[in-house]
Amino acid sequence: MIELLHPVSVELRNYIDGLPSQCLGKKVHFHVGGNFDKFDQYKIAIIGVGENRGAQSGDDLVDISKIRKSFYALYPGNWDLKIIDLGDVLAGEKLEDTYCLLKTIIAELISNKVIPVVLGGAQDLTYALYRAYDVLDQMVNLVVIDSKIDIAKKNTSLADSFLSKIIIEEPINLFNYANLGYQTYFNSQEEMDLIDSLYFEAYRVGEIANNLSLAEPVLRDADIVSVDMNAVKSSDSGDFLNFNPNGFDGKEICGLARYSGLSDKVSVFGIFNYNNQSTGALLISQMMWYFIEGVNYRYNEYPFVNNENYLKYIVPFEDYEDLVFYKSSKSERWWIEVDSQHNVNKKLSNKAFLPCSYDDYLNATSQQLPDRWWRTFKKSFV
Repeated sequence: MIELLHPVSVELRNYIDGLPSQCLGKKVHFHVGGNFDKFDQYKIAIIGVGENRGAQSGDDLVDISKIRKSFYALYPGNWDLKIIDLGDVLAGEKLEDTYCLLKTIIAELISNKVIPVVLGGAQDLTYALYRAYDVLDQMVNLVVIDSKIDIAKKNTSLADSFLSKIIIEEPINLFNYANLGYQTYFNSQEEMDLIDSLYFEAYRVGEIANNLSLAEPVLRDADIVSVDMNAVKSSDSGDFLNFNPNGFDGKEICGLARYSGLSDKVSVFGIFNYNNQSTGALLISQMMWYFIEGVNYRYNEYPFVNNENYLKYIVPFEDYEDLVFYKSSKSERWWIEVDSQHNVNKKLSNKAFLPCSYDDYLNATSQQLPDRWWRTFKKSFV
């Protein structure tokens, strides 16, 4: 299906030809059409999706070329991974046609261990990324960086309700959903209650902004990371059409992108709701840069292969089973063991290692159950 992608324009390639030889544009391979079977040569694949029909605002396509121009003018870090730009997924006759094509392409890439970086219009395209995992027969953890929790409300767009579609549509592969950066005044109490009842996670923008490392274990546990640029305050994103005075700043959103890249588990990274402005293009290009930087410096600690690389800590718990923590001797990151011997979901193993923080360990020594452990334990019986 890769051959169905539309290559980047000749105009863009001519622009890249005029850049200094050290720029990213001179280090990236561009797929110019036809068959493609050289997956093992590349770690990152950039894909544009101009589709915007799922948004409330209308049918206008998003111009991804502005992001590409900004990104390819940057200079790479000391990276040893290879990147390919596969071009764009053209909008289908119907929105569902775009979903189908994007889903098929993403499935092919992740099956070949290539990480797609998807640059898109409306955030409902996250649904197609999620459905790509159907062929892998695995449960999926989805992390969405967004000011809103996109559960259906009356008279809302698909981009504001795609999570409902993911939750209820079979096959149900979603194990965990986590929102990073929601703003309370944009979300009803009913939505928050539903997230809690499903044992999902949601973190206010202030929580994450005050302690960015709080997001690291959540992102380390993700398969898909989907970023809504509306989670960034307008003074940093440049989006003054949909003005939002609050949200993450440029430094924070780039930090979250780097955490996403560092996660050994993240296999798809998407950035959506680009506003067609040059200021937004520059920030997105820097987010891409930090994500790729993270991928380059992954520790390759997932899945657990050899427990000899970890220190094991057993915390006795009153009126409950012992909690078992592991600390990596390589990265000094922490995990907690979740042993669900009565697991009813056959796609899940009876024993899992859940990313956590040092604070979770300290709280456990004070007889406080880590919230992420408790939610994961309860979900295994659902």
